[in-house]
Amino acid sequence: MEEARLVRALQTRQTGAMEQFQTAYSPLLRYIIAPILPDERDREECLSDVLLRVWDAIGSFDPERAALTTWLTYLARNAALNRRRANERRREGGTLDEAAPDPADGPEQSLLKAERARAVWAAVGRLGRRDRELFLRKYYYYQPTVQIAAESGMTVRAVESKLYRIRKHLQEELGGELHG
Repeated sequence: MEEARLVRALQTRQTGAMEQFQTAYSPLLRYIIAPILPDERDREECLSDVLLRVWDAIGSFDPERAALTTWLTYLARNAALNRRRANERRREGGTLDEAAPDPADGPEQSLLKAERARAVWAAVGRLGRRDRELFLRKYYYYQPTVQIAAESGMTVRAVESKLYRIRKHLQEELGGELHG
């Protein structure tokens, strides 16, 4: 299927379009992901993430701004780098559930930090899927706002505004405990 027709088929959610897309573009995506992620299981999970992101974001793809292969390369590379950073963070002991203990803290301080971290992550978990993804991409994976905007089809200003509203919402929900 011609690239433009395949994109239109995906955008209109036509039956079989995603399977055709996978057949045509999975080799390219694997080629991009492989050097970044040495573990085969990580590669397959990353490929699934990229395919899901394509399905979610194909409506924002604009062939006037970039070629499909350029857009896919950008998505795949960033997904693989994000997965690698998350893996490194896990190996270093950082998790979503607990705050890193400070050796200078006493047991009470460590317990309070852990409780605060659980409250923050519970509040983040109650956000809508898109807001939660945006928040995590910016503040957990440390992705640049420009990258988030490009991948989500938003302007940089719109991403910044959305992040501001998310932070304010979390701040209100947590009783003003969230800083920054």
